[in-house]
Amino acid sequence: MDGPTRPGIPIVSAVLTTYNRKELLRRALFSVYRQSKVPEEVIVVDDGSKDGTHDELSLDYPQVKWINQNNMGVSAARNAGIRNARGKWIALLDSDDEWLPDKISAQHE
Repeated sequence: MDGPTRPGIPIVSAVLTTYNRKELLRRALFSVYRQSKVPEEVIVVDDGSKDGTHDELSLDYPQVKWINQNNMGVSAARNAGIRNARGKWIALLDSDDEWLPDKISAQHE
């Protein structure tokens, strides 16, 4: 998608995937929201977690777009997130990882 950005369309979409890692996901989401340039859209794809991930974290992060699916693996979860992302740029993050505070701004320039 080249050309000028259309109003209302996010420039950067962060897509996080998770499966039964609610505490690690909490840390990953914290790293997304402490960015010097916070992504305009944040999507979490819960790949069939049974540990209450969505129920607990959706209260703390109501601005996140949550996608819940049956357990199909990390590749299917990433693909679901990418299909639902509206951003020109997509930044992937696994739930057991975190970003340094300037990751998005350093790569967005």
